[in-house]
Amino acid sequence: MKKILIILSLVVINLFFASPSYAIKIGLLTLVDQAGIGTNVKGRIIDVHTNKTVCTLDAMKGYIIVVHNGKLAIKSAGHYYTLGTDSVVAKPDNEGYISTKGKWYRGKLMLRVYDGKLTVINDVNLEDYMRGVLPSEMPASWEYEALKAQAIAARSYALANLGKQAKFGYDLKDNTEDQAYGGASAETNRTNKVIDETEGLVLTYDMKIISAYYSASAGGMTNTNSWGNNLPYLHSVPSFDDNVKKNGHGVGMSQNGANNLAKQGYNAYQILQYFYQNVKFAKLND
Repeated sequence: MKKILIILSLVVINLFFASPSYAIKIGLLTLVDQAGIGTNVKGRIIDVHTNKTVCTLDAMKGYIIVVHNGKLAIKSAGHYYTLGTDSVVAKPDNEGYISTKGKWYRGKLMLRVYDGKLTVINDVNLEDYMRGVLPSEMPASWEYEALKAQAIAARSYALANLGKQAKFGYDLKDNTEDQAYGGASAETNRTNKVIDETEGLVLTYDMKIISAYYSASAGGMTNTNSWGNNLPYLHSVPSFDDNVKKNGHGVGMSQNGANNLAKQGYNAYQILQYFYQNVKFAKLND
C-alpha cells in the first residue's frame, strides 16, 4: 500500500446545543399497521397530550399496538382496547430496556398515528444511540483506531443531519438511508468502550459540524460529493481499500480503508483528517 503523510492538527473547541441531553429521535417503524412492544422491567404507556398513564406494562410481556378508529389501541385475542389517544410514550419504570422489531432499545418509544398508520420512534440519548450505531456500521472486531474514527464520523453525521426525516416526526432512520442502528441488542463491550472514549467528539469545518459521509469501500479512490453539493472538506483521495470490491457511494471515509490504515499504525485522528480535509475536532459542551 502507498504510504501517506499526515500532520495532525488537533484543536478541541466547545459547541453548544439547546438540549443538554443531546436527545435524538430515530425512526424504527414508519406508517405500519401494527407493532409489538414490551419492557424487560415494569413499564407504562403515557398519553403525550395529558401526561397521564393510560396503561401499565408487565415485565417481559409482549403487547401489540395498532391504530383503531384513528386512535392507538392494544390488540389482544381479536379485541381492541383503546388507549384513547393518537400519541403515546412507552417506557420502563426503572433502568431497563424497551423492545420492538425483535430488538431491545435504550430510552423510550414514541408511538404516533400518522395518515391512519402507526409510526414508532426511539427517543434516546445521543451517546446511547451511538452505542447501537457503531457495531451496526463496523464489525466490533476491526482495528480499535478504525472503530474510534467510525464513532466520531457517525456522531458527526447524526448531529449534522438532525431533522432530516422531520416529515415523519423524527430525525434519522435506523437503516443505511441514514445510519444502521441496532439498539442495545447490537451493543458489545468493545464498541461501548470506544463510545465512552470518544464521547462528544465531532468533526467540524468552519465551526460547523460536518456531515461526515462514509461507505464500506470506495474501490481504490473516494468520490467527491455526488449529491449536488461540493463540500470543501471532501476531495477524492486514494481510499486504501483496493483489496475489497467497491461497496456503497464511495464518498468520504472508506470503512475498509480506515481499517487498513489503522493496521499500518495510523490513529483515529489521522485517519479522519485524511478522508476529511481541513477539519478540526470539537467536543460537545455539557
